[in-house]
Amino acid sequence: MCLAIPNKVIKVNKDWATVQSGTHQHQANLSLLKNVKVGDYILIHDGLALNKIPKTEAKKILEIIKNHSNELNR
Repeated sequence: MCLAIPNKVIKVNKDWATVQSGTHQHQANLSLLKNVKVGDYILIHDGLALNKIPKTEAKKILEIIKNHSNELNR
């Protein structure tokens, strides 16, 4: 099972974005999305950005993942 984790866009260059997930940065192709800008949150699968999500939703998902991870580490 795959879990799509929200990635924050930190740089946009044509059809490519540099995104941040935690402390890791990587590239994502933006060909399927329009009007992606720095500060947006996107869901990525296999290097391809599939969906933009609202910041509030991204923050909720990241908090759930963080809390779940903390529970597993107890």
